[in-house]
Amino acid sequence: MPAPAPTPETGSVADAVRGNWVDRLAPVWARPWLRLSRADRPIGTWLLLIPCWWGLGLAVAADAGGPGWGDLWIAAGCAIGAVLMRGAGCTWNDITDRHFDAAVARTRSRPIPSGQVTVRGALIWGVVQSLLAFLILLTFDRVAIALGIGSLGLVALYPFAKRFTWWPQMFLGLAFNWGALLAWAAHAGGLGLAPILLYLSGIAWTLFYDTIYAHQDKEDDALIGVKSTARLFAGQTVRWLWLFGALATALMGAAMAVALSGPALAVALIGAAGFAAHLIRQLRAVDIDDPDACLRLFRSNRDAGLIPVAALLVAMLA
Repeated sequence: MPAPAPTPETGSVADAVRGNWVDRLAPVWARPWLRLSRADRPIGTWLLLIPCWWGLGLAVAADAGGPGWGDLWIAAGCAIGAVLMRGAGCTWNDITDRHFDAAVARTRSRPIPSGQVTVRGALIWGVVQSLLAFLILLTFDRVAIALGIGSLGLVALYPFAKRFTWWPQMFLGLAFNWGALLAWAAHAGGLGLAPILLYLSGIAWTLFYDTIYAHQDKEDDALIGVKSTARLFAGQTVRWLWLFGALATALMGAAMAVALSGPALAVALIGAAGFAAHLIRQLRAVDIDDPDACLRLFRSNRDAGLIPVAALLVAMLA
């Protein structure tokens, strides 16, 4: 007998945290839309937001004038924008990947392949989220606005990367860490070497954590012809992860050294060292053949990324 079709009440996504707030507390009618936006899996929002806070924190710490009330809005606006743009990006990703998702055990429970949401409905929902995010963006500096608009090409391209390159994680890194540039510009009114180095650090970090994440699906990806760094590196993955972790830390430290000096630099570098220590702990625990362990380590990168955020908050006062 075939399994019953998922309903909003029973349609939990396979890789969502059990007992998440969407499945427990959200109105039944809203659950498919919130699942489409990954509201039941907030780690992606954190990984999009954290580079924004890196960029803002470094810009404020480097500013002799220190933080201002406007920086509180930039931090909050980035948080709201991360929720909205992560939701819009995931909606677009699920529209373009709906046939792939239907063929993979971990993703066939997502709202579109499981039938909870139509493609037309998803398109409308994606547009609504994007327009709300654009309203937030309009409150920032004009350079930040231009950077935000410029990021749309990367967001649109990313879902297709796995079809033509073994490095889709690089495209994810280009899109997910754009906030480091945008938030720096929102405070400083322009760019420089420090935010560019920080952006590159974030890209290396994304290659680190998303390669771990991609090992969950490597067998299904091989069957349907989807490319990833997990499949490319295979048994050499851990060596590559060490490289990406070292690059992420070195580039972060370089960004801090370019922007800061004195006690502020010392405090910031302690944050970079804590970030490195967290990545090393992950490397010692990684098992690329254990999907559950890969997902746990992937999720732990929220804490890794918040370590430099905390250090930069202290550096602002140093």
